[in-house]
Amino acid sequence: MLENASSSRPLPWSVRPSARTWRCDPAPAEVRGFHTAQPDYSPTRLAEFPPLAAELAIGRVFVKDESCRLGLPAFKALGASWAVHRTLAERAASGQEPGPVTLVTATDGNHGRAVARMARLLGQHAHVFVPHGVHPQAVAAIVAEQAKVTEVSGPYDDAVRLAAEAAAAPDAVLVQDTAWSGYEQIPAWIVEGYSTLCAEIDEQLAAQGVVEGPDLVAIPVGVGSLAQAVVTHYRSRPSRRAPALLSVEPEAAACVLESLTLGEPVSVTTADTTMAGLNCGTPSSIAWPYLHGGLDAAVAIPDADSARAAGDLAALGVSSGPCGAAALAGLRMVLTGVGGDERRAALGLDATSTVVLLSTEGAAANPHSTAGH
Repeated sequence: MLENASSSRPLPWSVRPSARTWRCDPAPAEVRGFHTAQPDYSPTRLAEFPPLAAELAIGRVFVKDESCRLGLPAFKALGASWAVHRTLAERAASGQEPGPVTLVTATDGNHGRAVARMARLLGQHAHVFVPHGVHPQAVAAIVAEQAKVTEVSGPYDDAVRLAAEAAAAPDAVLVQDTAWSGYEQIPAWIVEGYSTLCAEIDEQLAAQGVVEGPDLVAIPVGVGSLAQAVVTHYRSRPSRRAPALLSVEPEAAACVLESLTLGEPVSVTTADTTMAGLNCGTPSSIAWPYLHGGLDAAVAIPDADSARAAGDLAALGVSSGPCGAAALAGLRMVLTGVGGDERRAALGLDATSTVVLLSTEGAAANPHSTAGH
């Protein structure tokens, strides 16, 4: 269903009323224990911002601030740490040679840096493929983790293909946060790793008196792995209130919105966007059933809206990059403008509702400039 944001411009928006009744199995309970045992683990903050609630005419707005997660400026370390742990454990259990392996991945910035950090900490090697458009400072941050970096002239999907080819070498393993037919186990572990973020939100909201959980969660989306984790968390609890779940993508790379609109996973041609971490053209194969079943709505936003949201969050004391700020920008787009009242009703929101925005990266995670890449 498409709505109009203004008389001149259609809002890129899709809504599916049945999503709150969709159900799936929960993430493994042992993931949280693994993370809490890490020496640099602490829950990231969940901060409440009454000015945002007043602006959006809802009850309470909380921002999950992932600007410092396991020593890195984005949430990706949760998935990379658990997946690398599981990968190395499986290799050891299968009797493979105990020597160092090369962890290979493609990245728009944050995931690759997290894989490289885990490789360095665990005495492994890392080889990271970076597509066109990732800021040089983000590339330098990966290099600083002692990883080999290969810069690719094409888009993210090209970098993934080249990483998969490189990982066919002896003593190499692909640690990719998107899945396709025949490559699904490690991406599934990455998704499981993100469940810790959702468990923290439960506890932090309860401490703020929101025992039943949020009414809506807004999620920045690239290939959909984080959204898969969020859907898994909130759609695997039949006894708890099922919140509305909203995905937010760049207009330049709206593969999930396009797939939901068509009812099947499709690839889109991407263009440059300051939301580099979300610049993905194809949904993850394992994420798609969760996105199709459990997402209430999807929206695509222009770079300017994300930049404005990042500035507003900075003024409130939240360091948020363009990808992290996408959650606020997307919610604003959905709840305001022509058709806003209808979209608000479709998501079940009113003046008493509680909303959680996932700010998935700090400003340092994917440096950008308005002049381009």
